Amino acid sequence: MNVSVFGLGYVGCVTAACLARAGHQVIGVDVNADKVAAVNAGQSPIVEPGLDELVARGVQEGRLSATLSAEEAVRWSEVALICVGTPDLGHGLQNLSALMDVAGAIGGACTGRMHPLTVVVRSTVLPGTTAHVFERVMSDGTTEHRAPIRFAMNPEFMREGSSVDDFEHPPLILVGSDDSLAADELRRLYAGIEAPFVHTTIRTAEMVKYASNAFHALKVCFANEIAGLCDGLGADAQEVMAIVRQDRKLNISPSYLRPGFAFGGSCLPKDLRALIHAGRVADVPIPLLGAIVTSNELHLRHGIERVLQTRARRVGVVGLAFKPTTDDLRESPMVTVVEALIGKGSDVRVYDSNLIMARLTGANRRYIEIEIPHIASLLCDSAEALVAHAQVLVIGSPGADASRVLAAATPDHIVVDLTHGSVPPVEKQATPIYSSTD
Repeated sequence: MNVSVFGLGYVGCVTAACLARAGHQVIGVDVNADKVAAVNAGQSPIVEPGLDELVARGVQEGRLSATLSAEEAVRWSEVALICVGTPDLGHGLQNLSALMDVAGAIGGACTGRMHPLTVVVRSTVLPGTTAHVFERVMSDGTTEHRAPIRFAMNPEFMREGSSVDDFEHPPLILVGSDDSLAADELRRLYAGIEAPFVHTTIRTAEMVKYASNAFHALKVCFANEIAGLCDGLGADAQEVMAIVRQDRKLNISPSYLRPGFAFGGSCLPKDLRALIHAGRVADVPIPLLGAIVTSNELHLRHGIERVLQTRARRVGVVGLAFKPTTDDLRESPMVTVVEALIGKGSDVRVYDSNLIMARLTGANRRYIEIEIPHIASLLCDSAEALVAHAQVLVIGSPGADASRVLAAATPDHIVVDLTHGSVPPVEKQATPIYSSTD
């Protein structure tokens, strides 16, 4: 394919050189004349392992060149990749001037264009930014006698120091686009790379990059705080985290990375409190671990407020155990929700098929009868009984119970979903639904 790459920094130069090696015809574009001259001389304008050789090879074989002219680059391109920087102006505010300048230049260069062009944002930008790029491209060129311009978001997952290998062996190829033809163009572009191709919306693709980087930062701080505790308590930090990394079923896995309601149960709250206490005793600062507890409590309180904001008195709660498919109520966040609603005067009923009193025995029955007897009297035996009572339905956990309740609900019911949309859709859906993002 004929490809133009705007911006010859780390992302752009690596992208251009790797695409040239894959057999594409690539022209890099930059406003810095020194970078353009370096590429045309077969030299990488940045220091990155393996990149000098790739640039030299691409130029020597006639598949890689560079220019200062956006018009020259766009004239023959099928795909234009925008890889310019979006630096911090302070307090997290992004400087989008280079991005918008490139968008305007591409739009102006498309005047009178007779062939389709796919414009792809690879720069790291917040959700909604690519839409502004689209507007700028379309406003800066005439619409007369112009072929379609398609748009996509294609975030990169490359680390400086290993970016060439990361480009050629990515965890996935993520493409956000509302245009299936734009996605098809990127399938062609990356056809030589063996990685899952994930096609989603533009805003989702924009956000995934931020979620990924925030998670990486979280992992660094987590490992460092655990290391500090290890030092204070006499454990070997490197060995502890090496063993933690060996667990690929729970620790390094999709587990616990699904949106839902606040955590609870017999392990996580208790063990976090123990670590925080140990940190205080050892005089080791562990603000991240402390913030986990605070964040969980804020999430729980926000859920309660959202139910109260409906102004409905009769409330039906789905799920009381701390997680679906169990009858364990120890430190269940939904018990806290129910008690808070009762305290505010709500008439509450609860449906949890694993907690039907007639079936409960042993410790769980004793816990309900002794610790929360007022809740025991609120349990419904069926989804229909809960729906008949409630004006507002509160989904506290996903699963079959939630699906049954939603299937029985009517359009008159208000649904407050505390699980961030974890419940599978049903054919008969109550309206309106107040999702966790409202």
